[in-house]
Amino acid sequence: MRLVATGLLVLMAGVFLASRALEPQHAAWGFVRAFAEAAMVGGLADWFAVTALFRHPLALPIPHTAIIPRNKDRIGDQLAQFLREYFLVPAVVARRMGRVDVAGAAGRWLADPPAAGSRLTRGVSRLSVEVLQSLDQERLGGMVRAMLVARVREARLAPMLGRALAAALAEGRHLAVIDNLILWARDALASNEHLVRAMVHDRAGSILRWTGLDETLANKIIDGLDKMVAEMAENREHPLRLKAEEGLAQLAERLQHDPAMHARVETLKLELLENPAMQDWINGLWEQARAAMLRAARDPEAILCGGLGDALRQLGATLRDEPRLGRTINRFVRRAAVGAAADYGDSIVRLVSETVRGWDSRTITARLEHAVGKDLQFIRVNGTLVGGLVGVLIHAVDVML
Repeated sequence: MRLVATGLLVLMAGVFLASRALEPQHAAWGFVRAFAEAAMVGGLADWFAVTALFRHPLALPIPHTAIIPRNKDRIGDQLAQFLREYFLVPAVVARRMGRVDVAGAAGRWLADPPAAGSRLTRGVSRLSVEVLQSLDQERLGGMVRAMLVARVREARLAPMLGRALAAALAEGRHLAVIDNLILWARDALASNEHLVRAMVHDRAGSILRWTGLDETLANKIIDGLDKMVAEMAENREHPLRLKAEEGLAQLAERLQHDPAMHARVETLKLELLENPAMQDWINGLWEQARAAMLRAARDPEAILCGGLGDALRQLGATLRDEPRLGRTINRFVRRAAVGAAADYGDSIVRLVSETVRGWDSRTITARLEHAVGKDLQFIRVNGTLVGGLVGVLIHAVDVML
């Protein structure tokens, strides 16, 4: 369009020269000359006006030109203020979000997801992959790790563990654990009989070893232990099992209410967080989560398959068909959006202003010029044509007078 506008201006110059030479031959050429002459004036004036917005015409430091580069900081501040006053206002956000049915849209999408290979699915998948890959992984991973560690540091683990253990005891979920521990103890005893025999042999006196009674004693110990373990496995009312359950109950109580136990758990938690192996494990969590998100983003259809897909579709149907639940979710989303506008509006405004201030003059000029697009050159074209018509009108008035 820049070439078209410039070419039209050059054409008018050629028409002006030609019509000026032919004007003595016929009066009509006067109208052509007047059109071309005024068109050149209009085209040049609009070229100057359009160019003066973004740069100095012909690189000459003419006053009041290169308006946007000279005022880019003020433009950034005004744009940020405009966003703050007319968009990031809690009342405006609340009014806008009040007309948005987030729960219904999510429910319809989950209950009846787009067909495989649809434009929406491909677009969401491609956008998700690009966003995940474009993020600063080292910085974002560090933020995730720091947030996770901070959450664990802030959490009071002892009462949480105590309540969980008390709930497991009340519901009998600990019985299966004790059963498995007893079976493990039986297998461990069977696999390590030689250690028991060696221990008895080493600690027995010389007389017991000489008479072979150490072997008999070892057999009795092993048989007794094996019998005790078998009885514990068969009888859930065995005294040792009851003693173990009593110990677990006392542990749950201490975890919930004993300050000394709280301090011990906190110390253990901090030591565990400082352990290099634990730090390596935490570091790996983010990479595993990122890899899983990338796999899901690259193959969104896989998410909606199997049991997870059935659960998501059922959730979608519930969101779509339950108005009360939908209203609750929409109210939550609306409050979250309003809260974000109230809490982070100033930060967003500051980000816009600082970003524009950080651009150099060439960058902001190019971005604004490309954003406006062809309309700038249409201004030049229109100025050339309108100027020509005005020139014809003025020439006609001059002829009639």
